[in-house]
Amino acid sequence: MSVTEFDYIIVGAGSAGCLLANRLSRDPSNRVLLIEAGKKDNYHWIHIPVGYLYCIGNPRTDWLYQTQPDAGLNGRVLRYPRGKTLGGCSSINGMIYMRGQARDYDTWAELTQDQSWRWEEVLQYFRKHEHHYRLDDPAFLESKEGQSFAKNHGHGGEWRVEKQRLRWEVLERFAEAATQAGVPRSDDFNTGNNEGVGYFEVNQKSGWRWNTSKAFLRPILERPNLTVWTEVQVEKILLASGKDSVPRATGVRVLRSGGRDSVMAAKEVILSAGAIGSPQLLQLSGIGPKALLQRYGIDVWVDAPGVGQNLQDHLQIRSVFKVKGVKTLNTLANSVWGKAMIGAEYLLKRSGPMSMAPSQLGAFTRSDPAQDYANLEYHVQPLSLEAFGENLHPFPAMTVSVCNLNPTSRGVVEIASASVEDSPHICPNYLSTDEDRLIAAQSLKQVRQIVAQPALAPFEPEEIKPGVQYQSDDELIRLAGDIATTIFHPVGTVKMGADDDPMAVLNSRLQVKGVSGLRVVDASVMPTITSGNTNSPTLMIAEKASAWILGEITP
Repeated sequence: MSVTEFDYIIVGAGSAGCLLANRLSRDPSNRVLLIEAGKKDNYHWIHIPVGYLYCIGNPRTDWLYQTQPDAGLNGRVLRYPRGKTLGGCSSINGMIYMRGQARDYDTWAELTQDQSWRWEEVLQYFRKHEHHYRLDDPAFLESKEGQSFAKNHGHGGEWRVEKQRLRWEVLERFAEAATQAGVPRSDDFNTGNNEGVGYFEVNQKSGWRWNTSKAFLRPILERPNLTVWTEVQVEKILLASGKDSVPRATGVRVLRSGGRDSVMAAKEVILSAGAIGSPQLLQLSGIGPKALLQRYGIDVWVDAPGVGQNLQDHLQIRSVFKVKGVKTLNTLANSVWGKAMIGAEYLLKRSGPMSMAPSQLGAFTRSDPAQDYANLEYHVQPLSLEAFGENLHPFPAMTVSVCNLNPTSRGVVEIASASVEDSPHICPNYLSTDEDRLIAAQSLKQVRQIVAQPALAPFEPEEIKPGVQYQSDDELIRLAGDIATTIFHPVGTVKMGADDDPMAVLNSRLQVKGVSGLRVVDASVMPTITSGNTNSPTLMIAEKASAWILGEITP
């Protein structure tokens, strides 16, 4: 067994970990170790946008988690993808750039009793690493509109945001139908109020996926004070008694090349292993619910009942509509000639279906007029299939998926043994509250209302999934349990909170309560899920955390 010492050890080279490694190693006096259990991101399908189809469910890039049978899903088990490669989930996700709503962060500020989490405070950390394509044009930047836009967006950072490189008539018509149903148009979902319908902006660069490894890690690999380990799995956090009997994180124990090594941290151990990996490692290290740890013979350092609790996720319900007289990807991709044209377009122009994010058109709206804010998100696609990874239907169709942005259901992540090599039990508890079940029924009815608008009438949309035979709330709720699936946004399992919150694992600066030298920086720290896709908020969290760690901002 060998022992090596660094100042900072970052566990997980995903979205948060790559940014943290960049920021912490800027100071040449900081010795930084970044540890990733997966391989390098040199797999070609990571970088071709449509390659998510070949990365999810692939042990080369995915942890291959599954949920436990879920009562809210009528006993079904779901695939639960998590990135296992440099870049983490940013290497396999849908590439959508989405911050959420201002109220999300204002809620965090209230729950943590820390005003630095308010929207007007965190906006600077979104902008700090952003490189928005609209600000590439100097003439636009000098205009009144451009100056207003620049107040919300950044330019010159590492995280590239571009518009999608395609258009489909069926999506244009859906957007028109949504406006006919009362949803306003939007050309920017990232101002703090994302209500409206429009095209998602994506983390791509000239038609290639732009993951956090390319953005934050590759440009700095030559820094002599940065060490990156791949294919090394952290087994546990090493703890020792510290001042006033408060445990201190002193390093980590890793599985590496068939053996075990201990690596020491002079300043901090930072967990960025994600909403599944971070609670798992805390529990395996003796920080978690006492009864759970004792069940597996793990010494209890800190009885922290909130570790693994508070799991939140976006559950989407897919509706499929057969259409006529309009091109969709189904017909294009189901012919040899069509596939050849798709490949040629991407090869020559880096555009077309191979450059597509999983969802192209988005909408944020209210499940009923009594809602004070947009609480539904739509992902609309010019294609259809029975289930993810299966072949496209042989007829032209579009898919309209909708999710409840602010679910009240809460799940749990718990270790299944004392070994890091055994996947934890993931129990999302979807649709376990009356509110979530009602919104599921309302959202399916709203989809039908939009599709029935005049803009789509020429295409004669026919609902083939779930089917018009299901009409009552009870029928639709049962149906949601049969067909709904995750859109891969787990958060909240190591939440930050106020000092008097017994379920808060972290303080508002993301330090583990009751342990010194240990911080968690990833999507698990969110006390409540953001109102949209969760990758960009995770980067903001890492940006803000790095400023705290480096002393660039004071408490």
